[in-house]
Amino acid sequence: MASSSSAVLHKPLGLLAELTHRCPLGCPYCSNPLALDRREDELDTATWARVFNEAAALGVLQVHLSGGEPGARRDLTEITAAAHAAGLYTNLITSAVGITEKTVAALADSGLDHVQISIQDSEASTADHIAGYDGGFARKRALATEVVRLRLPLTVNAVMHRANIDHLEAMVDLALTLGASRVEIAHVQYYGWALTNRAMLMPTRAQVERAARLVEELRQRHHGRIVIDAVVPDYYARLPKPCVGGWGRRSLNVTPAGKVLPCHAAESITGLEFWNVREHPLADIWTSSPAFNAFRGTAWMKEPCASCARREIDFGGCRCQAFALTGDARAADPVCHLAPEHGRVAELAAVHSDTPYVYRRM
Repeated sequence: MASSSSAVLHKPLGLLAELTHRCPLGCPYCSNPLALDRREDELDTATWARVFNEAAALGVLQVHLSGGEPGARRDLTEITAAAHAAGLYTNLITSAVGITEKTVAALADSGLDHVQISIQDSEASTADHIAGYDGGFARKRALATEVVRLRLPLTVNAVMHRANIDHLEAMVDLALTLGASRVEIAHVQYYGWALTNRAMLMPTRAQVERAARLVEELRQRHHGRIVIDAVVPDYYARLPKPCVGGWGRRSLNVTPAGKVLPCHAAESITGLEFWNVREHPLADIWTSSPAFNAFRGTAWMKEPCASCARREIDFGGCRCQAFALTGDARAADPVCHLAPEHGRVAELAAVHSDTPYVYRRM
């Protein structure tokens, strides 16, 4: 795949550290790849510590400790301490299953700065059904209570789809009850497991439009109490999002086995070469790896993106989505109303199914 190495090289600001792909939940929209990394292939504590130091030297300011479920790592406290020692702001992204009161207290003592807990719905029965794990909802509430008691900032991540989008107001109310300072209304992104379950997860246009109006009402109602982040789901948008702020511009992702990706779904694009932290320093990967240089800047773009006035704003949209829907990672993101394949997005958004989810499993 052609390189765009002439593009301006920015410093990365954020690192997504996927510590493991192990997770007790089976969320059908999981952003992890279908081919999950095995436990025996995971980076050890010392390697993660080196990665954090190299990331800080590169300019990274914050690290998101994610998975899978990071609580599956027995060395999570040591990993968190290493990130803190490197001078990084540490955010734990967790399902709350596997993180005990004792664990979160130890994490706080090790320098943890922030916690993000995912919720699947506002009611226990439906939340546990969506997650494919009985009792998960109760554990989330319990951990959120402990996080707030420890005075750690809490964000609630509410992943929205057809089964729960009509409960949006109740989910925001739940975030307030839990003591969260922020709630993310995160519409499902259709990669990985979500792509497999797209017809089961896709909301209707009427649901999306009602939700958008409600978000604005809730922002006004709860102004000063909680921050509500939300974006229009891709398949119902008119313009594409600047995915991860532009390919290879501001963030990078390290998989459990050490591959370094420009975004969490980048492995879905066939033909890209990903370098590994076991074999290359992070700075070399950021500046020189073929995958990071593949779609930097604008030189790689085809029409209509190449001559579009928004090419330095949205950078052609999401490369993974373009590849998933057109088979060409250099194509305009079909979400864009100017893209030749835009009509395909509307067709796919209209396909709904009530068949059971394909749950994410190792």
